[in-house]
Amino acid sequence: MTELRAVLKQCVERQRRHRERGQPMNEQNTKAALIDPVLGALGWDLYDTDEVHREYKRVRQDNPVDYALLLLRTPRLFIEAKALGGNLDDPRWANQTIGYATMAGVEWVALTNGAEWRVYNAHAPVPIEDKLFRAVRLEADIDAAVELLCLLSKQNMGDNRIEELWKSFFVDRQVHAKLRELFAGSEPAPDLVDLLDTRMPKLSREEIRQSLVRARATFDFPTSAAIAAPVQRQPSSPQTYEPSVPQAVPRPAPAASAHHLPAPARPNRQAVPVTPDERRLKLVDLMSAGRLKPGTVLHGRYLRERHTAELLADGRIRYRGEVYNSPSGAGEAVKIAIHGADISDTRKATDGFDFWQAQDAVTGDVVTLKEIRRRVAQGRQG
Repeated sequence: MTELRAVLKQCVERQRRHRERGQPMNEQNTKAALIDPVLGALGWDLYDTDEVHREYKRVRQDNPVDYALLLLRTPRLFIEAKALGGNLDDPRWANQTIGYATMAGVEWVALTNGAEWRVYNAHAPVPIEDKLFRAVRLEADIDAAVELLCLLSKQNMGDNRIEELWKSFFVDRQVHAKLRELFAGSEPAPDLVDLLDTRMPKLSREEIRQSLVRARATFDFPTSAAIAAPVQRQPSSPQTYEPSVPQAVPRPAPAASAHHLPAPARPNRQAVPVTPDERRLKLVDLMSAGRLKPGTVLHGRYLRERHTAELLADGRIRYRGEVYNSPSGAGEAVKIAIHGADISDTRKATDGFDFWQAQDAVTGDVVTLKEIRRRVAQGRQG
């Protein structure tokens, strides 16, 4: 994964240079400068046509696809490339490649212009616009790009990791749609009123109905990368992903968040009371204890979108170029960025230590700041 991250950063820098110079990059140069390096970092042998077949045709009369990635000489992934700056929103490109993949029996398709990658399941039994699994822009979120593109590595395509994640994604998208349907409109669904009526005997049915009319429901489904934690099987395959150990329940994201990937999954847990000793601890204390390091990337999810911030050496947090004195202030800034400055105080209120996650520098796992704070407090007591 370290190699892939470095390559993606180089790709971002190349894009920036071309923008500054005002120089267009044609499709062939886009492949050479922005796509081939990524495939190489994912473990594909660019010089072995039994692995990376360019201008692939299933039969002679077919139009070629830019890349076919093969395992045991069998195509597993088609990649359609466009020039840097090419409009991926043009439905022709996805339709053409997905249609060809369907005929060729290839399940996975990627569409890219070097700056953005979109991954589709060609075999999904849904309309073509719903076949999109995930999309990322390198400049917008390197972490998200690493998480998605790692699924396309030679090792992970062989292990079919992406198929495991798609299944949960597909189910959760349908559940999300049904939940939104229950709460949609000015009148709550009768079934929902009935359910709450049976569970809340002290309230009248009309009181429940009116409360639901006032409610503004949101449903948070972490994205599917949350069920895969990056681990190194061996030094030669740093992009390998293994399913996380069973504390966390797989919870992928609905279609509405297809462009975003979260930090590693948060285990289901019962609320643990925060002790006075824990409350007295600040981020600088967690850093002094060696649990957090300056420059650590903090991850937070809100309304199915992933947000990142940076921990500064003085214990403050930088989010979107602004510096905040506390995790709660940075968490509130996320909500303001989404809802606007008119957001209500109730909705804006955020427990920053629970909102943000980070890597514990001692144990190496990714947990909430609240959990890291708890570990420091327990260590002092010990």
